[in-house]
Amino acid sequence: MRYSILGRSGLRVSRLCLGSMTFGPGADWSRPEGDVRAVFDAYVEAGGNFIDTANMYTGGESERIVGRLVAPERERFVVATKYANATPGSGNPNAAGMHRKSLRQSLDESLKRLNLDYIDLYIVHWWDFTTPVEEVQRALDDAVRAGKILHVGLSDVPAWVVSRAQTFHELRGLAPVSCMQLEYSLVQRSIEREHLPLAKTYGMGVTAWSPLAGGILSGKYTRPRRADGPVRLDSMQLQALTERNREIALAVDSVADRLEVASSQVALAWIMSRGVIPIVGATTAAQMRENMRAADLRLDDASLAILDKASTFDPGHPYNMLEWDMSMSLGYGGMFEQIDVPHFPLSR
Repeated sequence: MRYSILGRSGLRVSRLCLGSMTFGPGADWSRPEGDVRAVFDAYVEAGGNFIDTANMYTGGESERIVGRLVAPERERFVVATKYANATPGSGNPNAAGMHRKSLRQSLDESLKRLNLDYIDLYIVHWWDFTTPVEEVQRALDDAVRAGKILHVGLSDVPAWVVSRAQTFHELRGLAPVSCMQLEYSLVQRSIEREHLPLAKTYGMGVTAWSPLAGGILSGKYTRPRRADGPVRLDSMQLQALTERNREIALAVDSVADRLEVASSQVALAWIMSRGVIPIVGATTAAQMRENMRAADLRLDDASLAILDKASTFDPGHPYNMLEWDMSMSLGYGGMFEQIDVPHFPLSR
């Protein structure tokens, strides 16, 4: 396993993060503790040390399981959890949202469920568009000063919100945003417009949820057959498996076949080549070991070119103006090719 520094936090985290949304009973897609312990052990054996959970995963049971799993070597692990969502039917409108009251009660409850003295990375799970950015950052900073959390993250938050939060940090000396957690895969590349350039500018880490696009990039929908027969798709899977997404999956399969590795490893390696940490899950220890081998895979230029071409997306305005020769000619005095422009976004 190789490790990355999470933004400017100084935290050393494994290049793949273990997602625990499926830890605990209660749903068709979730697993009991006995099953997930084998997955956790396979992750740790491969050198993994970065665990992601949330207060509302499997009704809070995910946090309890994670706490028990990391307890024997607590200081070895970087534990991330989230707040802002509440379990449906809680009957308490203030149990959700970004505001200070929600943060305080959610944080205390998460610490109890995890049975930890502190949380390494505390993440705002989504943005409610009702709480001022300043209140959120001040409340998070207070939790850092109280020693309950060490670092701050934002998940599924617009780039302008993150930029404002970071500016408020710089202005007032509050805890910085160490990490953003966002959806990212060869199927969903929209964060390349704003979030990834923002992360590079401010030195933030980025973790990616759904790195295999709900299994589309694992090969299970595009390989002819599995040992247990053809895969049956439900309505949501049929909707997600568009013609574009199928072509991307087939490109992943072709690269995997050429490199003699699993399709999932190619999809994960592509994300890591972008400096992003994929959040991986698994239903079995064997599947986790297969995913973890992606950390050793270095995609060559030819493979990257195939994947980038298959997953090309429209950057939208104003970024697609960067493809116009007139814009480049006017903006750089007709000498764009002669000027070394660092970090030129999305184009050229």
